[in-house]
Amino acid sequence: MSFFAKKLIGGLINVVSNIDPAQFIPSDPPPPRRPAVFAEQDESDEERQFRRVFQQLAGDDMEVSPAELMNILNRIIGKHGDLKTDGFSIENCRSMVAVMDSDSTGKLGFHEFKYLWNNIKKWQGVYKAYDRDGSGVIGAEELPDAFRAAGFPLNDDLFNMIIRRYSDEQGNMDFDNYIGCLVRLDAMCRAFKTLDKDNNGTIKVNIQEWLQLTMYS
Repeated sequence: MSFFAKKLIGGLINVVSNIDPAQFIPSDPPPPRRPAVFAEQDESDEERQFRRVFQQLAGDDMEVSPAELMNILNRIIGKHGDLKTDGFSIENCRSMVAVMDSDSTGKLGFHEFKYLWNNIKKWQGVYKAYDRDGSGVIGAEELPDAFRAAGFPLNDDLFNMIIRRYSDEQGNMDFDNYIGCLVRLDAMCRAFKTLDKDNNGTIKVNIQEWLQLTMYS
C-alpha cells in the first residue's frame, strides 16, 4: 500500500473513530413496498391524498426517476424566493434517488418518495430557522447548529470534510447542497445501524458490500 493510501485511510479512520453513532438520529426507514391495492386499504385520508398527488407526479410507471425528482424539486424551490440555490442538479438527484432506492429499481416508489418528501419539508424548516440573517443561505457559523437541529451532530473533523464538499468558498451552504448532504447523511446512518446488528457501534463489511454501499450513493 502506498504512503498516500495509508495516510488517506488513516485520516478516515481517525475521523470515524471520533463519531458516536448513537448521537445520530436517522428517520425511520420507509415501510416495505406493497401492491397499491393492499396499501390503500390501510392508508389514512392524508396518505390517500398524498398518493393521488404522487400519481400525478410519477406518471404511468408510478415511480419517480432522478430527472422527474429534479423537475419536481426545482419547480417547488422556484416558488420560494427565500431559499438561495442554483437548483438541484441531475447528479444531486441521482445521488438522492440512489441512497433512497431500497429496492434497487433506480427510481423512487410511493413510500420511498413520501419518506424523502417528509424529510425535505422538515429540513426546509430547519434551514429557514438557521438562516438568521435572511440571506437565503446558512453561514459557516450557523451550520453546526443547523445540522444538529436536523438530527446530525457533527464533530469538527467530519464537519470540516462536509464544508469542503458541500459549501461555497466562504463556507456558506445553499439549500440544494444542505438537502443533498442531509439525505446522504440520513441514508448512511440508517445503513450503518442496519449493518450494526449487535449494536456495538462497529460494523464489518467485505469488499463487495463496501462497493455496493459506496458506489450506489
